[in-house]
Amino acid sequence: MVGIYYVGAVVFYLLATLDRVQAFSPNVLAHSRYQSLIHLHSTKPKPIDPSGWPEKFPAKDHCSKCGLCETTFVSHVTEACSFLGDGMARNIDGMEATVHGRRRNTQDLVWSDDISRSNKNGFAEEGRFGVMTRPMQLAKGKNVDGAQWTGVVTGIAVSMLESGMVDAVVCIANSDDGGNDDNWSNPQPILARTVEDVLRGRGVKPALAPSLAVLDELKESTDIKRLLFCGVGCAVQAFRAIQHELQLDDVYVLGTNCADNSPTPEAAKKFLSRSFKDKLDGKRVRGYEFMQDFKVHVKYDDGREQSKPAYEQLPYFSLQGDVAEFAIAKSCLACFDYTNALADVVVGYMGAPLDSSMDSSFQTITVRNKMGERMLTCAVESDRLQLGPDASGSGSHEKFASTTVSSDNIVQKMVGGEMKSEGMPRLFGELMATIMTAAGPKGVNFARYSLDYHILRNYLHVLDVWGENGAKNMIPAYSLEIVKRYLDSDVAFKALAEKIKSKTRE
Repeated sequence: MVGIYYVGAVVFYLLATLDRVQAFSPNVLAHSRYQSLIHLHSTKPKPIDPSGWPEKFPAKDHCSKCGLCETTFVSHVTEACSFLGDGMARNIDGMEATVHGRRRNTQDLVWSDDISRSNKNGFAEEGRFGVMTRPMQLAKGKNVDGAQWTGVVTGIAVSMLESGMVDAVVCIANSDDGGNDDNWSNPQPILARTVEDVLRGRGVKPALAPSLAVLDELKESTDIKRLLFCGVGCAVQAFRAIQHELQLDDVYVLGTNCADNSPTPEAAKKFLSRSFKDKLDGKRVRGYEFMQDFKVHVKYDDGREQSKPAYEQLPYFSLQGDVAEFAIAKSCLACFDYTNALADVVVGYMGAPLDSSMDSSFQTITVRNKMGERMLTCAVESDRLQLGPDASGSGSHEKFASTTVSSDNIVQKMVGGEMKSEGMPRLFGELMATIMTAAGPKGVNFARYSLDYHILRNYLHVLDVWGENGAKNMIPAYSLEIVKRYLDSDVAFKALAEKIKSKTRE
């Protein structure tokens, strides 16, 4: 996600070892382009106190709170952070070949007219979805109780630990705060050594999560030689940049698709309370997702053990217009790694068909390299994973993506347009969701729609904050190819970009 560059080791060290740590403004240093001078040898770097987030962290408001700076690995922040320097361009374009043995073909992008002209089934391509050793597949978890979905991620992690393939798993659990049932959105990074520990990580955490905060504990654990790291794109990028420092024998990375996390657990809860009013009163929330039927699905139960989960739903179109202001982290507006490019295996759901609920729906699984193939084999042979057919899609996605960008309140604020304060009345919102689901893109094409929308919106944000040079340097090559296509073919999107460019030139 994006930001500063390098200052002298002495300056950073003095600041990092004093209580008055000051993070460097990305607006001041955004045009520096030189190698890190931070080499701390005899003295241990001092982690940044997490209570100072985001002001005292290097990426400031665009810090994704991945946890790196909360450890002694803070000395690597300038070459690891997704939001500093060349950011995701440096990480994705620079490390893809190292991790997977080759880079993706950024020209391999599928558009709706390609599908209709060749009568393809809309299978996932590498340009958008990243390096693959096999086509993206549908999958369900097996024998994992209490998962938010069917337990694909948990099932893979448990199988690897049970089989002895790894000694420990880094994952995000719900915070352990004395049994409080309202901790579903409070992420706590753990170094899991038992199946019971891994099971604490069930469920998607909707707030920024410091996955890397356990790095010092990990490095000091001499009994851990083989590791599974689970995380979202920005955390995986930072982990890949420092994993050689851990001196492990085997490292596996299990990633998830990710977009638009809330900055804090409190913001996630505020989003639900503002959006669903009193409909969730007295109910124990287990998680929520923005689903393929253009609705937010909230999973909950009544708080009793073994109680059956139920769902509350609300159309996107009925959400209040200002929820994005507090409910989406700034780092997520500068992210171009929705598909987790540097993980060995990636699990998501946007490219899968939607069943009646999360509990019964397929998810998608992408395998990027030989390590990923071993992970999948282990999970299937352990009866923790059921593989389905190749993921496919139908319907046109480009106009849906550009229209969504044009109507987005975040984008309208950038260009001085009209801001919506209220969503549609529920009845009209339900009707619109029904029409969009019936007429809009499905399966992998829905994933293309979601990916393109986020890339286009985030391009405009980066353009607005860092200007044309910043956008060119920080955005990975595949995203720039997608942006170029829309600038060349979509008049409305080009007009939005030109408005922002003219504003930043003033």
